[in-house]
Amino acid sequence: MSVGAGARAAALAGALLLPACASFAPLPTVGSDELLAGRLAIRVEASGGAGARAFSAAFDLRGTAGSGTLALSTPLGSTLAQARWRAGEVYLVTPQGRRDFATLDDLTREVLGESLPVEAWFDWLRGRPWPGAPASGAGPEFEQLDWRVDVRRLDAGSVVAVRLAPAPPVTVRIQLEGP
Repeated sequence: MSVGAGARAAALAGALLLPACASFAPLPTVGSDELLAGRLAIRVEASGGAGARAFSAAFDLRGTAGSGTLALSTPLGSTLAQARWRAGEVYLVTPQGRRDFATLDDLTREVLGESLPVEAWFDWLRGRPWPGAPASGAGPEFEQLDWRVDVRRLDAGSVVAVRLAPAPPVTVRIQLEGP
């Protein structure tokens, strides 16, 4: 593992594994009152001397691609982190405090070591391509933003997205809670 990848992994572990003793403000209602919640598992395959990495958490996703919140928590319900975004403002709140970012893409890249298309999740978790970018394919599998999105098991609450490029491959598995 390179020093940079090791430092990112250590920072992520520190940010996400510390006891969640800090008090977090309640998630604001943004754009939509609808809540998408469940379990999230991310796996980054080994590449360029860096070992594989994995992360899982419970999540609450609210709002829209343009204004929303993504809260991550432990299986016991302790909040690990909250990402919040709206026009001109993107930030992450952890027990260590607030960190500002230029874009949501920058936030996910910095914290997880890889870019994740969180803006597209609002549509992907409803079984359709995000209208903010071109997509190919139709039906239960489509490609968008260099990700192959499989929604064949959406009726059971399961969505799997695999990043096709750039390397390394990244797999995001989401299991939504019931209706």
